[in-house]
Amino acid sequence: MKKLLKAIPLMLVVLMLTAIVSACGNSGSKVDVGIVLPTKDEPRWVQDEQRFKDELKGTKYSVEILFSQGSSAKEKENVDSLIAKGIKVLIISPQDGDAAAASVEAAQKAGIKVISYDRLITNTDAVDYYVTFDSVAVGKAQAQYLVDNAKGSGQPLYLYAGAASDNNAFLFFEGAWTVLQPKIADGTFKIANSSEAVTLQDKAELSREELSKIISQVTTNWDPSEAKNKAQTHLTAAAADQKGDVAILAPNDGTARSIADVFATDSAITSFVVTGQDAEKASIQYVIDGKQSMTVFKDVRNLVKDAMGMAVTILDGKEPETTGSYNNGKVDVQAKQTDVIVVDKDNVKASLIDSKYYEASEFTGL
Repeated sequence: MKKLLKAIPLMLVVLMLTAIVSACGNSGSKVDVGIVLPTKDEPRWVQDEQRFKDELKGTKYSVEILFSQGSSAKEKENVDSLIAKGIKVLIISPQDGDAAAASVEAAQKAGIKVISYDRLITNTDAVDYYVTFDSVAVGKAQAQYLVDNAKGSGQPLYLYAGAASDNNAFLFFEGAWTVLQPKIADGTFKIANSSEAVTLQDKAELSREELSKIISQVTTNWDPSEAKNKAQTHLTAAAADQKGDVAILAPNDGTARSIADVFATDSAITSFVVTGQDAEKASIQYVIDGKQSMTVFKDVRNLVKDAMGMAVTILDGKEPETTGSYNNGKVDVQAKQTDVIVVDKDNVKASLIDSKYYEASEFTGL
């Protein structure tokens, strides 16, 4: 019995020491960069998780990455948990731009720098930076490709847009219009499928309301089926001088493939140049096969590099470099715009295979 009583204080001492060591260990595992991503259910975000970890290798900083699983409430929990761990920088891709405001306001109160990643957090002044692809540049790149491949004068131009409910669709179309409008004005192109665009064809800069009029008429809603139906309707209604060699502004790869399939079946279409965006695997095969002319490649690996580069710059006590700004409804948020790459048959291998974005074995005819 005496031995047992003597053993108890010893056990307590051991337990207390374990608790102290454990507490020290926790305080030592402070996190420098907290990252909150929308969901684990999409491959892109899981790939981003690994890319972020890889980017911090070789630095003295630590990172913790949490997923919101499509829930703004879970997102708030994640941010609160990271604040408690003493993060200095929060990188967050919001589940819902408006709903994320409360989370980042809590982070700002704790003296944390907030980087909105890929999606902009709206209607709050608690966002320090935004890392994004330049959506206006995407539209410009698509339009420039059509201009560079224009044939003669009076070439029929078919315009299509993304969803009228998506701000990015406006930015893409705005970019495209700035490049196409001078070529419509000088007679290189003739608009074939939008009376609203014809009415506004002499205006170099369009207001949001004017853009909305055109987009509402040529929207695909990012839906390949809707794009197909619209293209069929337009070609059925098209006069003979609206066929032949045509140029087609398609907003992304999914709609581009649908629209291309429709134009390819019309015997009065001699040739067509059609744009795309996202470098989807199916569209890369279309580019190789000559069914889609180009796609705008947004290399997510570069977006991760830019976001983590910005975080490290902040942790090093320096001012990050920005290239523009976006109004989020409350303030102009300083942004780092990641470059986009135009991919067509000539550089598809160099851009996507040699850079290890895709494997050559995933395609035929390379």
